[in-house]
Formats: sequence, C-alpha cells, structure tokens
Amino acid sequence: MPDNFGKHEVGHSSLTSHGQLKFPETEFKGVHEHEEPLPPIGVMVTLISLAVVLTATATLVTSLQVSIPLTAPSNASIVPPDFISFSIEQDHWTDWVGSNTASKNQFFANVLDNIIQLTGTPPRFRIGADSEDRTDFQAGLQFTEEHTFPPSATTPYAEASNITVGEAFYLAAQNLPVGTHVTWGVNLKSDNVTAVFLEAQAIADAFKSSSKLTLDAIEIGNEPNEYHGTYRPDNYSIADYIKEWTTFATNISATVPINDDSTVKFWGGAFAGSATHNASGFAPQGLFGNGVQNSAAGQQIKTYAAHFYNMGGGANCGSISSCIQGLMSKTSIRGNLTQWIPDIAFVKSLGLDYVFGESNSYTGHGLANVSNSAGRSKPKTQIPYVAQPAVSSNCLGAALWLLDNVFHATQLGVDRFYFHEGVGYKYNFIQPVTLNVSITDGTPLNPPLPPHVQPLYYGAIIAAEIIGNEGGTLVTELSVNSSTISAYAIYTQDGTLSKALFINSEGFFTENSDGDRNSVHLDFSISGTAPSGISVKRLVINHADDTSGLTWAGQTYQTLDGKVGGTKSIGTGNVSDGVDIPATQAVLVAFN
Repeated sequence: MPDNFGKHEVGHSSLTSHGQLKFPETEFKGVHEHEEPLPPIGVMVTLISLAVVLTATATLVTSLQVSIPLTAPSNASIVPPDFISFSIEQDHWTDWVGSNTASKNQFFANVLDNIIQLTGTPPRFRIGADSEDRTDFQAGLQFTEEHTFPPSATTPYAEASNITVGEAFYLAAQNLPVGTHVTWGVNLKSDNVTAVFLEAQAIADAFKSSSKLTLDAIEIGNEPNEYHGTYRPDNYSIADYIKEWTTFATNISATVPINDDSTVKFWGGAFAGSATHNASGFAPQGLFGNGVQNSAAGQQIKTYAAHFYNMGGGANCGSISSCIQGLMSKTSIRGNLTQWIPDIAFVKSLGLDYVFGESNSYTGHGLANVSNSAGRSKPKTQIPYVAQPAVSSNCLGAALWLLDNVFHATQLGVDRFYFHEGVGYKYNFIQPVTLNVSITDGTPLNPPLPPHVQPLYYGAIIAAEIIGNEGGTLVTELSVNSSTISAYAIYTQDGTLSKALFINSEGFFTENSDGDRNSVHLDFSISGTAPSGISVKRLVINHADDTSGLTWAGQTYQTLDGKVGGTKSIGTGNVSDGVDIPATQAVLVAFN
C-alpha cells in the first residue's frame, strides 16, 4: 500500500491575521470617521457623528452624483438569504464538519452561525467537485480511506486521487446547522452504476435519519465535458453523456427516491469552461436540446448548474498588483458574468433554476496573493501571526471582487452562487482546520496556523447583512458614471429604500504606500420625500494586496473561535452630506 493511503492528515497555510491598525484621520467634504480600537474579545457599539473610517491620507478627491430611486424599480431582483452558498471539495468533507456528532468542528459551526445570525438562514452546500468522481463506497467503513496526489509548491494541498467512504461519511452532515439544504455529487466518471447506487442510498439514508436537514438534489458527475481522452473516447459527445446520465439517474431515482412526489431532485450540467451556448455541445442548449428530459429521471432536473471561475490560472496576469486589479475590476467582473446571459435566459425559459454550482476567483484552488489578498502588516490579534507572501486569491482586494461579483450576478437572473472551498485552498472564505504548511508555497508553518477566516469571508458577512433576515430583499444596480465605483440600492420587500452599497475597485497597493490615496465623494440624489439621515459602515482595507488587517465596521472575525470581536464603529450623518470612499474600500449606507 502506498504511504499516503489511509486517513488524510491535514497540513496548511497561513493567513496573517487582523490587528489594530492606526491611520491618520483625514477631513473630507461630508462624512468623517475614525477607527475604534479592537479589544481581543467582546463586542461594543460606538456611534460616531459624521464618522467614516479612512485608512490613509487621501487626496485627489473627485465627486460623483448618484441617483437612488426612493422605491424599488420594477426590475429589482429578489435576493434569497442563502444567495451566497458553498461548494465543498468532497475528499476532506469531514474536516469541515467533523467526522461525527462527538467531533463536531466548532470553529466551522461558529463562522456559519455568524452568517445565520444576520440572515436567519444557513448557506446551502453542494458537496462533490473533482473528488466526487474519485469516490467509491464500502458499506460499514467508519473512516475515509484515500490516495492523494503529490503536493507541490503551487498546490500545497492536493486533492485526493481516490477516496473510499462508508455511511459515516454522509452521516457527518448532521453536524451542519439546522435547516441546511444540501446537494450531493456522485461518481459518474468511474462508470460504476452499482457503486453509485450504494452512494445514493447512503446519502438518502443520512438525510432520512435527521429531520433538521434537507437533501435538495443529487448531482451525477463533475465536469463531464472534460472526461474525453482519458476516461471516455476522444469523440465523447453530449449525446453519449445524456445516455450515461440517464442510466445512472434512473437507478438513483429508484433508491433515493426521486420522482414527481419527492422533494429531492437532480441538478443538471456541472460543465466546466466558458459559456459556449452550443446547441450540440456541453451547454444547457445542448443538454436540453438533445433530450435529457425525455426520460422520467430527466424530468426531475429542476436546477441547471454552471461552473464559473472569474479568472484563469493567473500565469499571464503579470505582477501581483496587476492580477488583483484585474480580479476586482468593475469592467472584468461584468465581462465575465455577462457571457452567461444567453444560458441564463435559456434555462429560465424552461422554468428551471440557474445556479453557479462551483465558482470562485482563479482556477486551480486560487492564485497566491490574489485570491487571499487583504493585508500583510503584522497584526495584534488572537490568531498567531505567520508571515506569508501575498496571493491574488487570498488578498483583501478579493473581498471587493466578491461583493461586486455577487450583487451584479443578482441582476442577471442567477438564483444562487456556490463558492468552492477546499482545505488549504487559497481562495477559501474559511480555513476550517489547523494548517501546517503555507497555502502559498507549501513551506512548513512554525507554529501551525489555527482555523481562521480569509478575506472573502468578510464579503459574505457584508452580503448577509445587506440581504438580512426579513425575506424578499430587493436589489437594483445603480448607474454610476465611473469605471471604478459600483453601486447597489437595497429595498425591503415592500419596495422601501433601506440601504446602498458602494464599492471602489481602484487598487491601492503596498507599492503606493508613500503616495496619495485617491478618494471619491458621492453625493446622493433621491427623488420624493427622501430620508434625511444616514448611518455608515465601512470595509476598511489598508492595501489591496494585503492578506490581513481588514475590518468591517471596526470589527474583526480574525479570532480563535471565529466569532466577531472588537468595537463596532458606525458613522452617522445627513443624506445631504454624502460620503467619501477611498480607493480599495466598500461602504454600506443605511437610510434613516
């Protein structure tokens, strides 16, 4: 047996943690703000008149007028509280939740609860991805057995090349929060109908044993358009795939069960790559146009899932600052998302939901110092500091990308966004277990880095606060004459103006530290009997290429238990004052 056969041991990288950062206060037209100190534990609230947290001397202030409808436009999108959900790489599933109820991962439970406290609803989960197609089933097996690909400097946390699981693997879902909805992937690539039948049976049994969870769907195979050559003939076609899928789906339908009377359905698609709209290929037009719904099982497809990564592997994006700016660019976000509009419209015309079932920033587990970007200064925090190079996927600028990416997607008809996570991946929202080697280059970490959140998690928290827990939240994108300022108005379910989100995607990097930080002053134009007062919360980012040090309304989630800490800082002012938004910052304005 190979040395790496058996239960996987986790080792991982370091995200530098948040600490108290001191910046000069700077006066601006309109609202002014300063940062409150962050005590190690506990939460306090400070209301600061005309308060706006700034992070560096900001000159070169320009002004923009933003028109905000007093009531929701007719084309405003309803955004569900679980719009931001998670796709989990299946091989290390039990690292996330714990292997059983006696070994629950409390850190992961805490960071999910932070979101639930804001939305009233847990994120949904899709469990599968590459390793769903490398999974075999052995009845009675208590621990996951796996082979792993060799780790490397670019992929320190490699995926499993083969895993064998038993019933306990699926029963671990009972550690998810009450009310969680789950979609689970099964193995199509290995072409073993018997094994998949047993997998599906174990999945169904795991959800029958607990009424607190909902099994939404089964996904059959991951990115089958990439099977050809190694696992299927070179000429493997959409028709070949549909024939295989139908055989598997018919067998699964009998055991779960999945039929007109069941709540469990199938996801269709899970294709990789850019949108092709190909009526004869691996696209929704090809899938449904070639008869996937001609069978009884095919008629149970109620959701089409696309796989969408904002950027490629990043090899050609240039410097770290160029890669980060490219990721969070307003123009590139819209270009990447709008390619899917024909597919979304086609799927919606069939009466189906359209989700991004697997998505994130850069492919290949994220790009170092971009996907995890946020702040590299040594912080004072409860999380031990371990110096790390920046990576596009884990830099603070990635948090701005997330917000603009998510809320623009709501305008296009996307029903839900499942962001992909794997233990030690650079683009993670959350690192759920202790990391023993760096996520950026695989070097040993001494001391190891405890479980922690990364910059994208702050984007999820802000989105959760925006969507709220009342249901029926409406969002519309505002027209702003700027290539760097994005704006969204948020309304209650009855159409009343509630908040507005502003994002300044102009990059401010460590290489700019000695220079001026540009800022934009926003003046609000609201027709009718407009609200007079505002309160302001800020996502404060020192530099776009930092990997730690950000705060949301003065608070940090970079704590040992994952719960919020620090003093909450909320600015107050008048609508007529407007707000200033420096480069690489986001502002949430609540109208009083």
